[in-house]
Amino acid sequence: MNSQLNAPIRVGLIGTGGIAAAHIQGYRQHPDLIRVVAVSDTREDVVLRLAAETGTQAFTDFRGMIENGQIDAVDICLPHHLHAEAIIAAAEAGKHILCEKPLCLTPEEAARVSEAVSRSGVTLMSAHNQLFMPTVAKAKEILDAGVLGQVYEVRTTDSFYNDFDPNNMGWRAKAATSGGGELIDTGYHPSYLLMYLAGSAPVGVAAMLSTHRLAFMEGEDSAQLLVRFENGVVGQLVTSWAYTPAEGTERFSVVGSEGSLTATANGLTYSVRNGETKHLTFDEVDTFSAEIKHFAEALLNGTKPIQDETDGINVLGIILAAYASAEKGTIEPVFSLARAESSLPV
Repeated sequence: MNSQLNAPIRVGLIGTGGIAAAHIQGYRQHPDLIRVVAVSDTREDVVLRLAAETGTQAFTDFRGMIENGQIDAVDICLPHHLHAEAIIAAAEAGKHILCEKPLCLTPEEAARVSEAVSRSGVTLMSAHNQLFMPTVAKAKEILDAGVLGQVYEVRTTDSFYNDFDPNNMGWRAKAATSGGGELIDTGYHPSYLLMYLAGSAPVGVAAMLSTHRLAFMEGEDSAQLLVRFENGVVGQLVTSWAYTPAEGTERFSVVGSEGSLTATANGLTYSVRNGETKHLTFDEVDTFSAEIKHFAEALLNGTKPIQDETDGINVLGIILAAYASAEKGTIEPVFSLARAESSLPV
């Protein structure tokens, strides 16, 4: 990791649609630490307009921006199927990387991404913004302190009524560009949250996928998973674009040998066996702003980000195993990074 950077870190934004607006707003909160100085998009009219609005350089080719944009890092906000190519190009040029989820789409891409980042020595942070929710940070603090004892079970839920239709869904409606359906999109969030709270790498997955309502999609609109982790924790995950969860459904929960905790969007309750119960509430935070600040501090201090390329690849492993499980009706092993790297051509 490079700790020789000076603030403000200069970032080139790759991709200007959708989630990029939330990222740009996040950078505006920390101009002394990190700022966008260049933007790229293949749509010339779009990128020129955004560059004018943000006072940045405009590029219609991200490779040209990486080579000529006078940047220290990139922020990748492209459609899913383009992530790996951009990561590898940035790493080979010695640029640090913040990449939206999913990190990539296949074990082969995972191996190439890992090898490129490792060889270059750059820092890659997987943009897992929900880890910056105050409830998640507090839950992790409680778990790391051993308050709940040995963790047995973790559950996560991320579902909502999605009003996408065939005319506005774009690349997300096609498995070739999205990588699947809802699970690899919104379902990526409860997957990395499940892994973060379990505190271990995933080893096996059993899954059921459904299309309840968005039948025009090539992929599923809902998914339910069981995940076993190396440390013995079993995770349960529910995610959907088809419906809003039933009243009282928790955002996440953890059960351990000495107690349990349950969280909603802005509240967390935990209790210890034979002890008192505590109820905590938190103000809402801009998780993208917090994520970008963390990325900047990791680069300036030369520290490991909250989740890096290994974590992003492990989350991809959960999702790919879930797709295989649903297709075969089996419990599927999660591919390991070592096995993915061994698939590279000699």
